[in-house]
Amino acid sequence: MLACLVSGELNAHQTTQPLSDLRSMLVWLLDYFGSPGSTADAGAETSHTQLTARIALAVATSFLAALILGPLAIRWLRARFRERIASASEKLNQLHAGKGDTPTMGGVFIVAAIVAAVLLWGDLTAPYVQIGLFIAVAFGTLGAADDWIKLRTTRRGLSVRQKLLAQLMLSLITAGWLYVVQRDRPFGTDLCWPLGDAAWPLGAAFILWGAVVLVGSSNGVNLTDGLDGLAGGCIVFAGAAFVGLSYLAGHSIMAEYLRIPFMSGSGELAILIGAMVGAVLGFLWYNCHPAQVFMGDAGSLPLGALLGYAALVTRQEVLLVIIGGIFVVETLSVIVQVFWYRRTGRRVLACSPLHNHFLFRGHDEHKLVVRFWITAALLAVVGIACLRLR
Repeated sequence: MLACLVSGELNAHQTTQPLSDLRSMLVWLLDYFGSPGSTADAGAETSHTQLTARIALAVATSFLAALILGPLAIRWLRARFRERIASASEKLNQLHAGKGDTPTMGGVFIVAAIVAAVLLWGDLTAPYVQIGLFIAVAFGTLGAADDWIKLRTTRRGLSVRQKLLAQLMLSLITAGWLYVVQRDRPFGTDLCWPLGDAAWPLGAAFILWGAVVLVGSSNGVNLTDGLDGLAGGCIVFAGAAFVGLSYLAGHSIMAEYLRIPFMSGSGELAILIGAMVGAVLGFLWYNCHPAQVFMGDAGSLPLGALLGYAALVTRQEVLLVIIGGIFVVETLSVIVQVFWYRRTGRRVLACSPLHNHFLFRGHDEHKLVVRFWITAALLAVVGIACLRLR
């Protein structure tokens, strides 16, 4: 019913008076913010102006929801789920000793804020919104299960194989669903090169490719989540870039001008990713150094998967490598470290992922995080700039 709210199709006979009043207020907001300022054009311009307003309102709603839920969630998590410093590195445990007993699993209120904002401002009949909500809830549940095992047992969460298989299963479901939505659209399942007009049709192989992107992106954010505010800040910049890309891909004129694949309806995805950005900004209020709460796998897994999903919808997986460069480098640092150690018995880095290497070298955590944020911002700008190099 909330989907009818944003399109203005209200049925007063099917609602209670308080809900009717709420809907009337929200419709008034959309009319007020969505007015194109001219009676000459009423079609696509009005639609996209209202979409812009709904994106902004989704960001604001999720930010306020995370900000308000934060203290309540932190108190609840402090009584039940506190971080246990028990990595395989004794030195890393010493460096993070002061963070013991910090509440974790903060990702639960990030996901809650995202879902709340999308339910208010998104079109729930849109396939891109439905798939996005599935990702947020499914990957969030998987992450929460991993956190729960880690905190309530002597194990370090799910085994690598269990976690990877679960991610792969959820990713195959998501990619298959997305394949059904996009298979008949021009470039809908093609691998597009952002610096030219090259595109390679994937056909049904898109499902496997999509699963690889989702698993990789999810794990990339998960590996980056090791310092106060590090993953969250990088997600904000990468997410903001994909809000813009989703909006542009759903606008036929802008998509044609930039020569990017036009994906009708992807503007609704911009509402979902905008809600993600807003929720993470609200979470950073409490997660910045010194952190009052950690997101845990309950936050990092769904956030990474949503970022990969945005790249798949807009057909910009190659740009994801640039825009999400921090996550790519962090992941590669782990792969190289493990491969080289098993091959030679020596380590390339003092400790992986890469942020731990710098921490071991004596870099101040606060400065390190801010410098990663700066790099993430620059990579987001470079990624968007690549669109005009065509």
